[in-house]
Amino acid sequence: MSVESVFPQLEALLPHVQKPIQYVGGELNSTVKPWDECDVRWALMYPDAYEVGLPNQGVMILYEVLNERERVLAERTYSVWPDLEELMREHGVPQFTVDSHRPVKAFDVFGLSFSTELGYTNMLAALDLAGIPLEAKDRSIDDPIVLAGGHAAFNPEPIADFIDAAVIGDGEQAVLEMTEIIRAWKAEGRPGGREEVLFRLAKTGGVYVPGFYDVEYLPDGRIGRVVPNKSGVPWRVSKHTVMDLDEWPYPKQPLVPLAETVHERMSVEIFRGCTRGCRFCQAGMITRPVRERSITGIGEMVDKGLKATGFEEVGLLSLSSADHSEIGDIAKGLADRYTDDKIGLSLPSTRVDAFNIDLANELTRNGRRSGLTFAPEGGSERIRKVINKMVSEDDLIRTVATAYGNGWRQVKLYFMCGLPTETDDDVLQIADMAANVIAKGREVSRSNDIRCTVSIGGFVPKPHTPFQWAPQLSAEETDARLEKLRDKIRGDKKYGRSIGFRYHDGKPGIVEGLLSRGDRRVGAVIRAVYEDGGRFDGWREFFSYDRWMACAEKTLPAYGVDVDWYTTRERTYEEVLPWDHLDSGLDKDWLWEDWQDSLDETEVEDCRWTPCFDCGVCPQMDTSIQIGPTGKKLLPLTVVK
Repeated sequence: MSVESVFPQLEALLPHVQKPIQYVGGELNSTVKPWDECDVRWALMYPDAYEVGLPNQGVMILYEVLNERERVLAERTYSVWPDLEELMREHGVPQFTVDSHRPVKAFDVFGLSFSTELGYTNMLAALDLAGIPLEAKDRSIDDPIVLAGGHAAFNPEPIADFIDAAVIGDGEQAVLEMTEIIRAWKAEGRPGGREEVLFRLAKTGGVYVPGFYDVEYLPDGRIGRVVPNKSGVPWRVSKHTVMDLDEWPYPKQPLVPLAETVHERMSVEIFRGCTRGCRFCQAGMITRPVRERSITGIGEMVDKGLKATGFEEVGLLSLSSADHSEIGDIAKGLADRYTDDKIGLSLPSTRVDAFNIDLANELTRNGRRSGLTFAPEGGSERIRKVINKMVSEDDLIRTVATAYGNGWRQVKLYFMCGLPTETDDDVLQIADMAANVIAKGREVSRSNDIRCTVSIGGFVPKPHTPFQWAPQLSAEETDARLEKLRDKIRGDKKYGRSIGFRYHDGKPGIVEGLLSRGDRRVGAVIRAVYEDGGRFDGWREFFSYDRWMACAEKTLPAYGVDVDWYTTRERTYEEVLPWDHLDSGLDKDWLWEDWQDSLDETEVEDCRWTPCFDCGVCPQMDTSIQIGPTGKKLLPLTVVK
């Protein structure tokens, strides 16, 4: 039976809201399939505004993978701004997809991709607007399966009450496997109702259904154990890993937005995973092993993507793009191919020890020469050993000297504040490093027109990293440390005016810390914040630290815990962590040993180029590190006219 579009009701509201174009749909390369000709229907959401959500690669890839399947459709939905939310509630317009403006409640699966935990209140807003009960236990057979994915889903416990299921790891194969299970259940007449289809998904071992697990707590508030409450459900749920990226060359037809978005470019993921071993980096840990896309595969994706979109810039994406074993040939091949078309190339950021001027010149040959971004992460040599960021200040100075000497005038340096064992002195050395960068820049360029921007974020300990046991620095201590750094930079009469200083205060980090290492009890806080008006917590103008703290003080004491218990408290080896039953492939003992190594300031090499350190991923997941070089060149070899 067809599902009617809500666009006629929505259209009447659009003249009264900001940026109405974002709700209209019809983007180049979007897909609308006949509802009645499909057996399984997905609504995919990046729980943020259209301008942030549309360029998201994860959602774009799954959208295309699903729509390529016969009798399967996928449509997209994004968070609506508060002005439209108010009007939708007033006029009874439900959460809708932008592709065909169908109600989200009509779909079989409502899949949300969380790259950050700060999107949880937006999820509740979307559920409520859709008319889907907020809590999984209240849903009927006709409500969609609410599915969480993305990096934050590696600890879905804070939202366990609100989701039916979670998938950890790569989604391409996972969504197709889930689709076939749902298709078969529907074809059989939906036997056993909602619980039966969730059970079929759970017993695969790759879909986590929180409702099938009970959490037992100790008297002191710690978790005693997490146990399945249904026979046939696995004790641990495994992550999904796509091993051959060339078999999944998505997106083939990237979406071209109608409204301005945060990234206006055609992006290609050139490899997945990272083995650098930065101890703070959840993305690097949970995406192991390294899997490179071949140089020819990259070339074909870029060629098809540019023809399909008309973009004038190509982003070469990964966690550390300059680490691709053939990055030099990739950059040169693409620059050669698109010389006449003036297609620019970009890397998200460049490792200090992977930068070379030949690569930088290839990246800027056809485009504009913007600033370079490097991420030393820690201000002192000591703290960089703690976090396993093996970059010396001499390395950085040599690199920026090369850049400034070859015509660059702007360098951005990214650091974190609040790292384990950090002292005021570790942070204040950031000012010294920036001053040395400016001094070297002036020397090699023979110009005072040199800029260095220092950007600082607060450190948040994340699950499945060696720092998952670490105490988090309080908001007050973070702010005090950053004020001292700001005063030191401003007080530098010689170089201070050439150093830009951008930082976030410590408050958002505390909320993120509560959500990232929280358990099911934190769900009560999230719901209270949502009901108090919390939305768009990743946006400074909407975020309210006071609201989060007030709601935590109202809900957590009933469980005998508080915000500090989740954030600034150090964990012990014996403690059961909320995500221990979710298997990222990383051996917990290895993570603990790396945590101890960090306290001893012991560095660990990149296992791509050295013997295995037994992190557990390759044998446990039956995977392996995949690197080139392939010896091939980018095709075609001739310049495209």
